[in-house]
Amino acid sequence: MHLFDDLSWRGLVYGATEGVRTMAADARLTAYIGFDPTASSLHVGSLLPILVLARLQRAGHTPIALVGGGTGMIGDPSGKTQERTLLSADQVEENVAGIERQLARFLDFGGTGSAVSNAARLVNNAEWLTTVPLVTFLRDIGKHFTVNYLLQKESVSRRLESADGISFTEFSYLLLQSYDYLELFDRYGCTLQMGGSDQWGNITAGIDLIRKTRGQRADGLVMPLVTTASGVKFGKTEAGAVWLDPRRTSPFRFYQFWLNTDDSDVERYLKFFTFKTQAEIAALAEETRNAPEKREAQRALAREITTLVHSPEQVARVERAAALVFAEDIAMLPLEDVLDVFDDVPSTAIERSAFDGDGVSVIDLLVRTTVVPSKSEARRLLQSGGIYVNNRRVSDVQARLTVEQMIAGELLLLRKGSRETRLVRLA
Repeated sequence: MHLFDDLSWRGLVYGATEGVRTMAADARLTAYIGFDPTASSLHVGSLLPILVLARLQRAGHTPIALVGGGTGMIGDPSGKTQERTLLSADQVEENVAGIERQLARFLDFGGTGSAVSNAARLVNNAEWLTTVPLVTFLRDIGKHFTVNYLLQKESVSRRLESADGISFTEFSYLLLQSYDYLELFDRYGCTLQMGGSDQWGNITAGIDLIRKTRGQRADGLVMPLVTTASGVKFGKTEAGAVWLDPRRTSPFRFYQFWLNTDDSDVERYLKFFTFKTQAEIAALAEETRNAPEKREAQRALAREITTLVHSPEQVARVERAAALVFAEDIAMLPLEDVLDVFDDVPSTAIERSAFDGDGVSVIDLLVRTTVVPSKSEARRLLQSGGIYVNNRRVSDVQARLTVEQMIAGELLLLRKGSRETRLVRLA
């Protein structure tokens, strides 16, 4: 399929200007998407535009990833009900560097050993936005936008209706993004800007600026804002955002996020976030309908995305750790993997001296960690086979534990039945 047809089949076209379909089929495009450096890492909500750029490059077109080192100093009001907290120049610079490293996992930027003729470009708009004189900008760019035109944009009108209104700083954001499009048009022949559906107003403003100043045509395409089938914002969990940086969200938790996808969402997410073909996705969707308990579609989704974001080695490590979560040889796992798996499990810190000599009794440990309310209850559960230490059943009421029995000499996993779990760490 041509690029536009593939994007349409995947449900990635929320809106587009009239010429995009023809351009994508008949010409070699240069297109860009902007990434806002509000943090030093992108999150899973950013994967949709990143992968659209990757699809564009695989289809033979040239992608530009624009990192907003300049616009990040201002903040985009689109979709926001309050003024953003302004970041310092140092914070923006640090965030831009982190985002640049992540984008390189998805796009081929050329360089040594690369044979691509459509190498991606990585551009920072601070290059022009922080150097253009204010009077020059107002004279050459600002004169092409009436206040009436700006007031009609949803990102502005919605904020005007709020109690806090909108500052001149954010009111000017649309002009800055329009200027970005004009710069990329002049420098690289970029004729297509893409983004989320909340960017439509900013994109069409840039199209108008190119038409007015260069007498040329440019186009825009926007993607849907992703939600779950229940309407919840995509990429949010009880623990917060799901990041691409493994220091913020471990590969295990990242994999589990996708593995936990609801059956009603998984086919759509396979279209959005993987490079699988129509036939492959249809087969996985059929598997979900016939045997949902196997979660084959979710597993395929988790594997492919974790491979893209992290590595095949991390996928193998994650799946090995998951297989050992309730296995007796959990003590063989690296400590960091165990901590990732049980990151949200309550833990109790106990001084090392308690494990000296003959060690601490299992009964005392169960009470101290509140796994059971009393020693009599601990004895009853031990005798009935309901207590596990590092996934091994313990039935001896006289059992004691030493440091040598801890995972990596630092951690114990206590479990009552199949669900209630506690971690014991050395203080």
